[in-house]
Amino acid sequence: MSGNGSGDWTGGCLCGTVRYRLASAPTDAGWCHCRTCQLNSGSPAMAFASVPADAFVVEQGLASIGRVSSSESGERWFCRACGTPLLMRDTSAPATADFSLATLDHPERVTPGFHMFYASRIPWAEPADDLPRYPRSRAEGLS
Repeated sequence: MSGNGSGDWTGGCLCGTVRYRLASAPTDAGWCHCRTCQLNSGSPAMAFASVPADAFVVEQGLASIGRVSSSESGERWFCRACGTPLLMRDTSAPATADFSLATLDHPERVTPGFHMFYASRIPWAEPADDLPRYPRSRAEGLS
C-alpha cells in the first residue's frame, strides 16, 4: 500500500454528504465473503482495510451517519442519505476500524491480500486470483 503520507487518504459516500480522512495508512486489506458483508454491500464480497479506530476521522456529515448492529459484536456505519456502507467496528477488537475500500477517493492505492469467510462465498462469483482463502477468519487458519 503506497501513499504520500497520512494526510492524503480521503474518501466518502456516493452523494458526498459524508467525507472522511484516514489519519494513518490502511493496513490488513482483504475481501470478506461473509453473508453480512454480502447483504451490507449488495455484492458477493466486500473489500475492506483496517485503521486504528481513532484514525477514521469524519470531516463532514457526521450527523448523516447511520449505525446498525450487524452481529453480537459488530456495528456498521453507512450514509443515511445514499446508503453507502462506510465502516464496521467490532467490540471484540475496539482498537481498529474496518472501512470499505471502495469509498476511498483512490481505492486503487490499496490492494486486498486475502479472502476471508470464503466458506460463505457465492459459487457463481469465484475470484480469479491466487490470494490465500480462509474458510472463516484468518485467526482460524487456512484449510
